[in-house]
Amino acid sequence: MAGRGWGSDQGEDAGVGVSERSLFASPLANPLPSPLMPAPGSQPPQADMPATLPPPASGRIVRVRRRLARVSWPRLRHSAATAAELELDRGIAFLLVPVCLAAGAIGYYSLATEPDFAKPVAVVVLMAVCAFVSRSWPKTHLGFTAALLCALGLLVAKVETWRAGTQMLGSEISAQVTGRVVSLDRMETGRIRLTIDVTSTARPKLRYAPERVRLSARDIPAEMTAGSLVTGYAKLLPPTGPVRPDSYDFSFDSYFAGIGGSGFFLGNPKLVSATDDEVPLTARLFSGIENAREAIADHIRATVGGAEGEIAAALIVGVRAGIPDEINEAMRRTGIYHIISISGLHMALVAGTIMGLLRGAFALFPDFSARRPVKKYAAAAALFSIAAYLVISGVVVAAERSFIMLAVMLIAVLFDRAALTMRNLAISAIAVIVVSPHEVVGPSFQMSFAATAALVGAYAGWADHHAGKARPPPPKRSLPGFLTRKFLLATGGLAMTSIIAGCATALFAIWHFQRVSPLSLFANLAVMPIVSLIVMPFAVLSSLAMPFGADGPFLYVMGKGLTAMIAISAWISERSPVDAVGLISQQSVLLVTIALIIATMATTWLRLAAVPFALAGLLTVSDTRAPDVLISEDARLVALPIGGGELAVSRARPNEFTVDNWKRALVSETIVVPEMFDKADWQFDIADAANLPPGAPFYCTDGVCLARHPSGAIIAHVEDRKDTWKACGFADLIVVNDATGYDSCHNPLVVVVTKRQLARKGSAAVFFDRQSATGPPIISFAVDGPYRPWHEQRKFSREARGLPPYQKPEKPAVPAQ
Repeated sequence: MAGRGWGSDQGEDAGVGVSERSLFASPLANPLPSPLMPAPGSQPPQADMPATLPPPASGRIVRVRRRLARVSWPRLRHSAATAAELELDRGIAFLLVPVCLAAGAIGYYSLATEPDFAKPVAVVVLMAVCAFVSRSWPKTHLGFTAALLCALGLLVAKVETWRAGTQMLGSEISAQVTGRVVSLDRMETGRIRLTIDVTSTARPKLRYAPERVRLSARDIPAEMTAGSLVTGYAKLLPPTGPVRPDSYDFSFDSYFAGIGGSGFFLGNPKLVSATDDEVPLTARLFSGIENAREAIADHIRATVGGAEGEIAAALIVGVRAGIPDEINEAMRRTGIYHIISISGLHMALVAGTIMGLLRGAFALFPDFSARRPVKKYAAAAALFSIAAYLVISGVVVAAERSFIMLAVMLIAVLFDRAALTMRNLAISAIAVIVVSPHEVVGPSFQMSFAATAALVGAYAGWADHHAGKARPPPPKRSLPGFLTRKFLLATGGLAMTSIIAGCATALFAIWHFQRVSPLSLFANLAVMPIVSLIVMPFAVLSSLAMPFGADGPFLYVMGKGLTAMIAISAWISERSPVDAVGLISQQSVLLVTIALIIATMATTWLRLAAVPFALAGLLTVSDTRAPDVLISEDARLVALPIGGGELAVSRARPNEFTVDNWKRALVSETIVVPEMFDKADWQFDIADAANLPPGAPFYCTDGVCLARHPSGAIIAHVEDRKDTWKACGFADLIVVNDATGYDSCHNPLVVVVTKRQLARKGSAAVFFDRQSATGPPIISFAVDGPYRPWHEQRKFSREARGLPPYQKPEKPAVPAQ
């Protein structure tokens, strides 16, 4: 009997592939007709065909024309109804459950005012009654059910907001802070960031002290660990808002993370002696896990060393604060930063490694493997492994979401169900939305589920395409030919995976970060084999060997793989074009999202309905206007594009994070700092402001900084309100960095923005009238409207109340004796 050749794709576990969609077959004997296909009773072609056949290309055109000629509205409507009925039979209604829940949650966070509990509860009850009453009308019942799910999503978001109830710091202040350390992160700059549960404050005692703060320190005692009680004098800062309108709201993130303030110790914190009896059991448990994470991270850093050690610690225990900034930026530019964040990729690789090791071990005992469901045993072990990985990685939100997704798939394996299906993805999405609905508006949730849905949908479509085709047995190949074929198939699969995931997440990345990675396909093709075959498998092996002290060789190999990954990302980053692409319209993101939902969930020709939505989304990408001027919420920084890819700023040392965001939003590459002139300097005078050429950067003299937009508008930045009048005669926009300032110009054509306005309403974007050079500019604030719970703290700052900065009273001089 001939043995199995290298070309055989059959294995011990090979079986006939069955598509889940085939379980919900059409009630018709024939495949579902398309409105472009001939009707079942149409006449066949006549026998008297011409002697000369047309070329194949023209024959196809003729057939397409005939099909289009047969299209009619009744036939199209009948075909659409039949396809929709089949979609419902195949379970698309369940797939739309997380979509409706997410829509309701997004609707809640988009509300202008905070609703009380009675309104969403009343809407839920009303929709539930309507859905119950309309059971006899299927279409109406589906509509009310969808509305009920949207209302439930809104209610779940409201409940989470009420449950979070984070006490936010209202104003900048310095005080003595005493609390228990929750976690320690060693930053790349050498500072240590402490997350502290506050137990008391003093000098002064805060009336509304936040329950948890995040403070950095230059140095800490060597014996300080998670769970230690510490004290120190610190400068506390309230959570910041968006750096510009329509950008990410950091106070929103802080509110749901439970962080009520941030800042830094003015000295080094000190330990406070405390007995273990004063610490709750849950706090001791979490402190033990955090100390174990930190000990493992220190061990990895000491064994691997350098930047590779920091990345290895990030991959194994989720500690990534110490990764150098240049490496982070290189990985962002090349589109491989997802490797650093513990997410679905890492969970899948850990589960795959564990399952592969166990199934290989079980294969050594064929008698046992033949009698037992070893695949389920391996899946159970993989489930336990990723649960342990979730705990040791710090239970961050991205890892938590990925764990839910993969846990659903592994549990499906335990119950003999298909693992990688849209239904399982929908279950995990429902779980995430119910537990953390605020994640729906974040980039992590949107990009993760968009990429996964696109990959699962593409895989299912490909499987359906090949399900009914008869394939001849593969020819026997030599060993080199067999290896070459496998390599090409793996490379092609990785390339298609990167293309599909990249296309599905591109617009979300542009919307949130205003950047793309043009060379991400090549970077992923070069890096992912290293990560999948070397880095993560040896990370798993090192974790298994670490309790026995035998992890050194595995960490060494992992470090070499990370060295190659860093070198490749740096090389590609140096050759990557500028990745800033500017702002895109919100409606384009919404339209593309609808197209993605239709394309990934539909299984019949109705998926063609995604095409007009996708085209409309792509055509409206640029249907937005970039601001002419951006103003920070503390009124300290003003910026405007002056042409040639340059961004003029009003300070010599601007905030780096804010400027980087503004550069990407305004597609600028170079920062132009202001020129300073003395009051008596003859080179520039305030009276010369009207003679500044369009596109002039900031010139500062006599307490006023002046710049001219390419449109001709003049912008003034004033530090003291007493100098505001100097710019009233020629400026179109005046920004006053003084909370006691006011509009001293009294001119409707001059817009004056004060520090108090910005403290209450957040950062601002200014738009000049393109039709009339003399028209007043239009200004848009980031938090313009009634406050939501994560913005309530804004009205309590000194600046929001129009008060000057707090000055410590001077101690009276002690008279000499």
